[in-house]
Amino acid sequence: MKHDKTELLRQHRRNKRMMLFAAAAMLLLSGVIAGWWFVPLFALGLWLSHEAWFSDHLFYSPRSDYHFALAGDWDRTASIESGQIKLAGPLPAADTLVFSCRIESNLAGHFLDPWLEISGQRFHFERGSRGQRHWVMQQTNEMATAENIKVHTHHCQLHGPLHITGFRNPDFSEQRLLVLAPHADDAELAAFGLYQAAKDVMIVTLTQGEVEAGHYETLGLDPAQASRLKGRLRTWDSMAIPLWGNVPQTSCLQLGYYCMQLQSMQAAPEQSFGSRTSGECDTRTARQWNSLPLPGDAQGNPTWRNLVADLAAIVRHFRPQVIILPHPQIDPHPDHQATSHALQAALQEISDRPASHFLLYANHLHNNDRWPMGPAGGGITLPPRSSAGQAERFWLRPISDAAQLDKAMALAMHHDLTTPQPWKRAFRRKVQQLLAARRWPRTGENEFFRKAVRAGELFSVHTTLDAED
Repeated sequence: MKHDKTELLRQHRRNKRMMLFAAAAMLLLSGVIAGWWFVPLFALGLWLSHEAWFSDHLFYSPRSDYHFALAGDWDRTASIESGQIKLAGPLPAADTLVFSCRIESNLAGHFLDPWLEISGQRFHFERGSRGQRHWVMQQTNEMATAENIKVHTHHCQLHGPLHITGFRNPDFSEQRLLVLAPHADDAELAAFGLYQAAKDVMIVTLTQGEVEAGHYETLGLDPAQASRLKGRLRTWDSMAIPLWGNVPQTSCLQLGYYCMQLQSMQAAPEQSFGSRTSGECDTRTARQWNSLPLPGDAQGNPTWRNLVADLAAIVRHFRPQVIILPHPQIDPHPDHQATSHALQAALQEISDRPASHFLLYANHLHNNDRWPMGPAGGGITLPPRSSAGQAERFWLRPISDAAQLDKAMALAMHHDLTTPQPWKRAFRRKVQQLLAARRWPRTGENEFFRKAVRAGELFSVHTTLDAED
């Protein structure tokens, strides 16, 4: 990971403090010039402006380019004229298309989210965007036959040339899938639509997710008791909620390791790392519903050696054709990165590797807390990236309206996604609804109800999972 999110947050807060000092100076100046009665009104205006237009956690300039190297099956170049994408001819067959061109926000696009619409699907970008962007679509019948594609832009303009990259992927839902979820909700956030449609799935959750249990302290519990309760609830979530997506409990495994401890385990493979908050140090307390005996069951020690051995045993037993897991170069969460590293170590212990493909997902970004941008049900853009890295393939698995509702309801079953939002966040949303025309779904208050419930689920497709991945 090129930029550590903690450092980016530190820089962001430092910039906010500088803005606060500048605002204080402006308030003093306004009091001297216009009178002190004006100061409260000016302060209120500054605060509302901040909440509406300057509170997004973007740790990069929206005027910068996104950089991706695409390993597509074909590439085409088109022009943009009079609201149409002019093609030289019908596009070749593909299941996933990545469109790439330069976008430039107009004046309104600095205050309202800019977006474009193609074939009834909308793609949103950062306010003030001015640079190379990429959006992902399933190829439609219109695109396969037409020479011109209508595109409607709002609060922005597109500047050609426009590059279209096509990807031909197998239908991975027809294959045997192993979904690795660092926490109880990650499988649903990243791949509910995929695993709901799949014929043969196993879902493995690595941690109990017991940290940040302050909400449960309101029940009169001390911090350790609240943490243990949250761990029990999320363990239950990991085993029960997949049934809503047609995956029975017998196809789910909970490994019971402890949240935010996986990287420490990796650094000292033989050492046990118990919970930071619950006081527990035995993974077996969370494995009571598992249908498959695992090496870590013997003593219940939360060690890296046991985690790797557990994953190796699962792969040997289930023999997945496709493994779905976090993208270690895009998703910065420590447990998500450690999950990928643990699988790499487990695969090294298996001489006959059954998996032919790895589908990588990102439920978190280090530089943008709003991606994917725009309301629920919209399209997906590629995430912001400052350097291209190795060439990648992508697969967009489309999700019907009915499946999107099912996914939202699955998220609503997760205890960690239904705790009340802080009053400041709720107020900020009201301000942004009024002044910035933003919308959130009624299915849930958590931001993931907006970000994760989309017209498709996006995966980076790999045939190997090496250290550099």
